[in-house]
Amino acid sequence: MNTIIKKRLSEEIKNSCLTTVEIAKRVGVSPEMITQYTTTKKLPKLDTFARLCKELDLDANYIPGLTN
Repeated sequence: MNTIIKKRLSEEIKNSCLTTVEIAKRVGVSPEMITQYTTTKKLPKLDTFARLCKELDLDANYIPGLTN
């Protein structure tokens, strides 16, 4: 499941037309943390995940692969 989350999150960040810095500022984490969510084993905390979904206009069920 972690690989699905990382892949989908990475794709949606790229499709957002926002920079990592802009996303990080909106979500309240560092740009490095956004990068870690897509490249390392680190996953966002639930509240951060919710803010990411809101800022990227995503269905929270899509990222972990619960919906297509």
